[in-house]
Amino acid sequence: MQHDKINQATVFVIFGGGGDLTWRKLAPALYNLFVDGYMPERFAILGVGRKPIADDSYRRRLREGVDEFSIGGKTDQQSWDEFAPHIVFSKADLNDPQAFDGLAKELSAYDETWGAKATRIYYMALPPSVIKPIAEGLAGAKLNLDREHARIVVEKPFGHDLNSARELNRLLTQYFQESQVYRIDHYLGKETVQNILAFRFANTLFEPIWNRRYIDHVQIAVAENDGVGSRSGYYEHAGALRDMVQNHLLQILCLIAMEAPVSFDSDEVRQKKVDVLRAIRVIRPEQVHQNAVRGQYGGGWIEGGRVRGYRSEPGVAADSATETFAAVKLYVDNWRWQEVPFYLRTGKRLPARNSEVSIHFRPVPHQTFPASALLDSRPNRLLIAMQPEEGILLRFEVKHPGQSMALAPVMMQFYYREAFQVRSPEAYETLLLDIMKGDSTLFMRADQTEAAWGVITPILEMWRSVRPTEFFNYQAGSWGPEAFDILIAQDGRSWTLPTFLQCREDLAICRVAREPME
Repeated sequence: MQHDKINQATVFVIFGGGGDLTWRKLAPALYNLFVDGYMPERFAILGVGRKPIADDSYRRRLREGVDEFSIGGKTDQQSWDEFAPHIVFSKADLNDPQAFDGLAKELSAYDETWGAKATRIYYMALPPSVIKPIAEGLAGAKLNLDREHARIVVEKPFGHDLNSARELNRLLTQYFQESQVYRIDHYLGKETVQNILAFRFANTLFEPIWNRRYIDHVQIAVAENDGVGSRSGYYEHAGALRDMVQNHLLQILCLIAMEAPVSFDSDEVRQKKVDVLRAIRVIRPEQVHQNAVRGQYGGGWIEGGRVRGYRSEPGVAADSATETFAAVKLYVDNWRWQEVPFYLRTGKRLPARNSEVSIHFRPVPHQTFPASALLDSRPNRLLIAMQPEEGILLRFEVKHPGQSMALAPVMMQFYYREAFQVRSPEAYETLLLDIMKGDSTLFMRADQTEAAWGVITPILEMWRSVRPTEFFNYQAGSWGPEAFDILIAQDGRSWTLPTFLQCREDLAICRVAREPME
């Protein structure tokens, strides 16, 4: 692994340091960066929370999280013994301005000990409602003034709707410069998501056909087989459209649809994404039912086990109108993509956990072959798989072996784990490293978040004004409500099954896709 080690001394201040996000994601990511040699020699992880925790207890708690959730496996004793002393915990009432004066003294002590001004990363591992007092407290203690060294990281959800996102942006930019604000979407840290840019703009093969003349439509899917679990309190006020479509799926759409940047400068790349969001055709209220579908799961079976319906989940209202499934059809109105539909879908309690982009090319303009040769012929399709496998697959037509002319689809495939034989970094590892570097390429700009909210606002408003009468409308373990199939069928198209399920149904494609080339 090529190291790009950070030389600048760094302090991670994690507000909500005793919470679930720190335990499941941040601590494993920081530990893996340390083990892989990316962390600076002088660094500290300062967890901040309301309840007092002894440093040793806090370190043991974080180690449990690393052992359970790190994709790199359990901790190595020697590595942990070297990593753990960098971790401390501080009790603070975030509504008390004096608490930030105390934080300022702690941070100054690190600078004095190290003999250098450290980069200070203020990580909001807390709900959006707490951001305001923290931002005000940091500003009151003048911890925001150093534009070069002070950075604030905000987790999703970034607001609850367009107005709240604007208000949050105004709040943050009141105290911090835009260059200091990192709005984090962990999906953009996934290796395959980043590889979309390399695949498109580092190869001459696909870019000439990456447009409306050759592409029929694009499907972007994130399927989850789990329920809401312990997140019902958040999910009841969010729903699938806010939780997944507004950020994750729209960001992937931007990477697929954006124009080639002049350089890999962070603002240049982000501007191209904003251009896509601004080009998305506005859905008028009377068009919502034709372009968007919502659903809520009832009881059913997942992986051989019986699971409850959403309204029976702990913390969920018995008559909840929150959608656990959302599908949307969007158009990008520009020269490259005019009238090419982008179908986005996501849902909980679906049959499998799967995330992928499926790019469907148009059929050939004229068929030279006889009808008998075309019985199993299919248009070309490019698959960008993000989970559970990470890779890229291309389906194309070949002649089936034999004396007669018969066409059959086969797969050409690339999988990360097979091609490179190294562990792909977890998304948070990539994003935390970029924050330390000061590279904001993979983070959303203020106008980008507002443009994304603008895309789904008409749908949110219509769904809020018209209460669903048919919930629940799909069983756990199914692919969604009936209206989901109608959404794409009315255009003469059909949904793509996840790649590994398609392999089960088409053994010829599966065999070619999984057998190594000689």
